[in-house]
Amino acid sequence: MSPKSLETPQLEPEKKGFLAKIRAETSFIRGNFLLLLIGWLLVDFTREMAYTYYPLYIIELGGSATILGLITAASTMTEALVKIPGGSLADKYQRKRLIIVMTIIASASYLLYAFAPSWQYVLLGAVFTSFCWIYTPGFDSIVMESLPEENRGTGYSIINLITRVSTTPSPLIAGFLFTLYGVVGTTRIAFMFVSLAFLLASLTRWRLHEDTSKPEITARAVVSSLSSARGFAEGVGVWKEVPRALVTMLSIELLFQIPNAMFNTVFVYYMIQDLGIKEVQLGTFGTVIGLSVILLAIPSGKLIDKFGRVRPLLLAYAISFSLLPILLFDISFTLLIIATPLIALMNIIFYSATQALWADLIPEDMRGRVSGSKGFFALVTVAASSMLGGFIYDNISHRLPIYLFTAASLLCFLLTLIYVKEPERSPEN
Repeated sequence: MSPKSLETPQLEPEKKGFLAKIRAETSFIRGNFLLLLIGWLLVDFTREMAYTYYPLYIIELGGSATILGLITAASTMTEALVKIPGGSLADKYQRKRLIIVMTIIASASYLLYAFAPSWQYVLLGAVFTSFCWIYTPGFDSIVMESLPEENRGTGYSIINLITRVSTTPSPLIAGFLFTLYGVVGTTRIAFMFVSLAFLLASLTRWRLHEDTSKPEITARAVVSSLSSARGFAEGVGVWKEVPRALVTMLSIELLFQIPNAMFNTVFVYYMIQDLGIKEVQLGTFGTVIGLSVILLAIPSGKLIDKFGRVRPLLLAYAISFSLLPILLFDISFTLLIIATPLIALMNIIFYSATQALWADLIPEDMRGRVSGSKGFFALVTVAASSMLGGFIYDNISHRLPIYLFTAASLLCFLLTLIYVKEPERSPEN
């Protein structure tokens, strides 16, 4: 008998064991969670294309950094105002119908971006689109319910992974279109694809399943929730009913979001005008970010599931504090690309750890309201910070938002270390 034939029986069980392990570790990717991931794939692929040159698109339509901040603030405030009603609806009614209808309306509203003759039309489209996000508290609740506690870190990392798999080529495609059609033509084409993607996503969401006795949502219920001052007050006051740890987490996240939103508003302008990065290179930067997320998403999720949520979150704040100062210098594009994997790791861990932590701590019967109220406060913070970031960039300093972001990273690290505790796991986990 040959040596080759002797090796075969030993290798086969190992191969089967490996495949069985992969299947076991990804067995939770099914049902509602799988359907939502498919929608993310469609939407994120096209949106990444559209937003590659979006800030420059606003300039071409007669805007400025301040105008971009205004548009961001208006759309963000609109979204903030519908978060609390959306959270109330998510806890009282079935969520599927609202998700589908608002996804279709969002599809139509993105056409305003695509055919805008001036920045004012983009502003209108942004407000119209943001109103559709009234469904997101219900959407977030379905995601939480679809992820087992022991897989939440991995699950939210997979969301990052799946969306990045779809978006990795997007900036490169945008860069190629830029060489053919320029900023305006490229962005118009991309937003038409965004509209189509939302329409297709709405079709996949018809298959969502809800095992609940809650009544079907009606148009009257939506209007009532939007016009109810009492319901809004209850949404804001929900933090009196939740565990104190959630209030602490909200406070730290809001503190971190202020300089984050300020810098994100002017990030593309800063890259091009201050660091000398070329427009086409933005596509390469976005693609490298995507590839980094693909490679790091699953290991990061496993890290969060194994070592808990808090320690990885501290690591994310530490990376943020150590990396951001490099943007204060006239670095080369090569050095920026070298630092990109750490930037990606910071974002993956921060998103996955915080989302898993919220899912662990929010009481099941309050997920919609807490998610909506959290979104409200976060978005109000982002709206104000976006306007402030654009104003500071145009009138005071291009680098001040970076100084503030660096300081906030250090402060949030210390507050998380002192005040945020790891939640207890269920005995079976």
